[in-house]
Amino acid sequence: MSDLFWLTDEQMERLRPFFPKSHGKPRVDDRRVLSGIIFVNRNGMRWRDAPREYGPHKTLYNRWKRWGDMSIVMRMMDGLSAAKAEPQTIMIDATYLKAHRTASSLRFKKGDPGRLIGRTKGGMNTRLHAITDQNGRPLSFFMTAGRISDYTGASALLDSLPMAQWLLADRGYDADWFRDALEEKGIRPCSPGRRSRGKPVKYDKRKYKRRNRTEIMFGRLKDWRRVATRYDRCPNVFFSAICLAATVIFWL
Repeated sequence: MSDLFWLTDEQMERLRPFFPKSHGKPRVDDRRVLSGIIFVNRNGMRWRDAPREYGPHKTLYNRWKRWGDMSIVMRMMDGLSAAKAEPQTIMIDATYLKAHRTASSLRFKKGDPGRLIGRTKGGMNTRLHAITDQNGRPLSFFMTAGRISDYTGASALLDSLPMAQWLLADRGYDADWFRDALEEKGIRPCSPGRRSRGKPVKYDKRKYKRRNRTEIMFGRLKDWRRVATRYDRCPNVFFSAICLAATVIFWL
């Protein structure tokens, strides 16, 4: 089939350093299996509907689940982004990802943090918080239930912020504690103030216009159907799908 996705030799060489070592029996062809995993995630397919050119669907799923549990995909994104990012100016934003009914059951075991799915006006959602470089390429993600505020995502991502001169954010991140934390890191915030503020906040409006690149980034991620709609109950598996999409779209 001519419309199948295949990783190139150059892309495989970039990804190979992040592959885990094979113990005992050698792994099945990495290029074929990983290309099949990408195809399934991009097109929102069931694993059993994967084209036969990629091999048995159980092999694809088992590799995907095992590497997700080992955080292999997250390490791919972190490693490739660290080598190619341009973080002089960084941006922060968040978006909603619709949860399918197969993933949206709220039942969980005692002691389990849950599935990171919450009920909002738009239904059952997961909220994805992201830090991007000045070109709108993702550097780090944080996932919460849909009803969680921007402040929670900002607090969680604060320690992972790279060295930068500016941080662009919309007025949803206008909080004194966040501005103070950025100043302590040597980062200047460029964000409009909330309308409830008595004194207007001064910011560089020309620089702030570049923030639309985060919206473009989220739009490109949502072109992948298993990202735009969450089918996976396990939050780690869904988070791996997000990192895989970001790696293929922006860093390969």
